[in-house]
Amino acid sequence: MYKTSLSLKDKKVAYQIYLILGALFISSLVVSNLIFQKFFYWDFLGMYTFEISVGILPYPITFLITDIISEIFGKKKANQIVTAGIFASFFSLLIVFIASAVPATAWSPINDTIFNQVFGATVVAVLASMMAYLFAQYIDIQIFHFWKRITKGRHLWLRNNFSTFSSQFIDTFTVLLLLCFAGVIDWERFGILLLNGFLFKVLVAALDTPILYLCVYAIRRRFRLKQGDELALEI
Repeated sequence: MYKTSLSLKDKKVAYQIYLILGALFISSLVVSNLIFQKFFYWDFLGMYTFEISVGILPYPITFLITDIISEIFGKKKANQIVTAGIFASFFSLLIVFIASAVPATAWSPINDTIFNQVFGATVVAVLASMMAYLFAQYIDIQIFHFWKRITKGRHLWLRNNFSTFSSQFIDTFTVLLLLCFAGVIDWERFGILLLNGFLFKVLVAALDTPILYLCVYAIRRRFRLKQGDELALEI
């Protein structure tokens, strides 16, 4: 792959795109850890009924974004976003811990009991999620660039889906295993939640492929990139 050098003006635009993608990535990751305790069902075209946590809704966005960053800005920049997401998640964990520790006033609309019921498992959830996240995201980036080398920059759909399918199974399996060991989720729910979570993520990964193509096409056209080329952001 060839790293395309940019003019100062284009480099500023490229950095803005990178920062926007990074902001979407980090906010999706942090929110998924905060809302995970609500579970919902979704009847998919009458063929299958999913029972999954709402925390899974923003999570596939993180894999879509790392694939966009990997394709346009390269492996190093994708890994930097993943590392930033880790720090953001642990920082949000610290804020939740402090918020739980301070006592609620008598007139507070949300008392300590309700707050702890909603956010009490957040510490366990974030730690479990981070373990799964570390495995899944770095593996996703490695597999993505492996297929990018093999295909010489062609067949974006192949590396997008192959990397996401593998990493999403690892993520779903790891986080559910840790939550079951921690007592947050009953063991009898492990199998069905693993199946539902993985199938949902596979479905979303397949559906977001056109979005990936559209984003990559728009950025390539803006910076006149050839297939497989990457933008060089380093000064």
